[in-house]
Amino acid sequence: VFLPIGAFTFGGGYAMIPLIRRAIVEKWQWMEEGEFIDAIAIAQSAPGPMAINMAAITGYKLAGFGGAASSVIAAALPSFVSIIIIASIFLGVQNNPMVRAAMSGMRPAIVALMAEAAFEAGKTAICDKVAVILATVAFIGLIIAHIHPIIVILLAGIAGFFIKPRKEKEERNKAKD
Repeated sequence: VFLPIGAFTFGGGYAMIPLIRRAIVEKWQWMEEGEFIDAIAIAQSAPGPMAINMAAITGYKLAGFGGAASSVIAAALPSFVSIIIIASIFLGVQNNPMVRAAMSGMRPAIVALMAEAAFEAGKTAICDKVAVILATVAFIGLIIAHIHPIIVILLAGIAGFFIKPRKEKEERNKAKD
């Protein structure tokens, strides 16, 4: 699953999210949507490339350490080989107008892939007023205040730690009434 994703996805880990989601949530159903969102949060906050971290999480869930290792190798190998080949060629053609034009055309498509992944994740993750508030505060923290993404993720996790149990307690009390 991760070999073709690694081979045919350009733009880095965020561009891979829609393809990873389609494969492991929709096609193979190895994760539920909420579990996938959690895995993205973990992969984002862990060191290393996000797509490699997602491969490790998925592989480990399915087959332990061996599954993690094989998923990571499958996800990384195409990029590794491609980079070696491209680096050896690109230095000679980087100033070619056609190459520059192609690269300029790819950039907006990569942004669209990332936006689609964010939209799909948001449909599941932002499901109530608290989630809307947390997402808004996180967005402001990232875009306006330029807070590091790891800090935003940690603060959101802390907020969820305190908000979620209180919210569940309120829901249980309403159910008893």
